[in-house]
Amino acid sequence: MDQPTVRQVTDSRVLAALAHPLRRRLMDVLKVYGPCTVGLLAERTDQAPANVSHHLKVLAAADLLVEAPELARDRRERWWKLRSRGVRWSESDFDDDPSTRVVADAAGSLNLERHTALVRAWHAAADETHAAWGDAPFSTDHWLHLTPDELAELSREVIALFGRWADRPVPDDGQRREPVFVFTHGVPARP
Repeated sequence: MDQPTVRQVTDSRVLAALAHPLRRRLMDVLKVYGPCTVGLLAERTDQAPANVSHHLKVLAAADLLVEAPELARDRRERWWKLRSRGVRWSESDFDDDPSTRVVADAAGSLNLERHTALVRAWHAAADETHAAWGDAPFSTDHWLHLTPDELAELSREVIALFGRWADRPVPDDGQRREPVFVFTHGVPARP
């Protein structure tokens, strides 16, 4: 990928831009398919082009997207791409101000809703879709006894593993590769 690494977000205005279901989905589409026009994004999200255009402007104002004029065939065509490969934030960066904490909580909640919706959609898919994938889809969970430092170390290892798979050169072996969503959470909890 030609995008810079994952961006650490510390500005609540950026999180506010992310805390919208369609904007979150547009970011995903750009991550999976690369640069797109408004028309392509509208097609891939089943949205009206004017609606997509509005939300792209919000994401661009938050410096999450940039135009890619080098891809345009003429002056009317506008292509958009992600500014960075992904974003992350720490809730502790927003603890000092209750209003920014609300924004961080909303962004985190929306993120979790998006994750679970994608998994639910897979489980609701037709049996023939499932048959094509066999036993490859998975889920796993574990209860671990960790210190905060150990959880941080586990986080770095899991993120590095996902990054290695995301950044690998796609083999040119003639096999069709579909987008696959993988996520994990590691949070202190009570069983």
